[in-house]
Amino acid sequence: MNQTKVRHILDTIAEMFPDAHCELHHSNPFELTIAVLLSAQCTDETVNKVTADLFQKYKRPEDYLAVPLEELEQDIRRIGLFRNKAKNIQALSAMLLDKYGGEVPQEHEKLTELPGVGRKTANVVVSNAFGVPAIAVDTHVERVSKRLGLANEKDSVLEVEKKLMKRVPKDEWTQTHHRLIFFGRYHCKAQNPNCAVCPSLDLCREGKKRMKSEQHRKTIPKTVKNKA
Repeated sequence: MNQTKVRHILDTIAEMFPDAHCELHHSNPFELTIAVLLSAQCTDETVNKVTADLFQKYKRPEDYLAVPLEELEQDIRRIGLFRNKAKNIQALSAMLLDKYGGEVPQEHEKLTELPGVGRKTANVVVSNAFGVPAIAVDTHVERVSKRLGLANEKDSVLEVEKKLMKRVPKDEWTQTHHRLIFFGRYHCKAQNPNCAVCPSLDLCREGKKRMKSEQHRKTIPKTVKNKA
């Protein structure tokens, strides 16, 4: 894909979602780290419902270590994989106290050493908490990138991230990450994308196939449908 098409995509999603932002509620880097950790295989909406009470009860890493694991599990039981995530939160809190004085480190490589913190989580934290340009590839970003041709269908998550970093100007990385998420979450959904009104349909392989299939379905005579 050439840069003209990339620029068209970036400008289009910017026009559609100019105020795209991180939808996980948080008030500091530590809360953001916990929220992103909890968001794995879970919706931001559910995470926000859980953290509304969680962040009132637990303010610092010490607080998460002051309760039995079973109590923390109960506090986050509405979250998928809550038992494993509870273990990671306590292990993460212990490491923060042991190595970083209870503060979340700003360096990407240090963040990924924390239990439960992978590359995506680290990218979200450095970009949103510390203002470091980064592109975190979640399911929405991956799906949209592949549909619009910004990445290849068989690319791994890391390959998608590298291609986006190469094609998107660095000063637009963080905002593009948010806009791609909004585009995927509210427009180009996994099961029912709004292809018919999509301004990027001409660039979307998936959209073209869906529209062609829909047009074909509408042209089948009712008698044929009835026989089927």
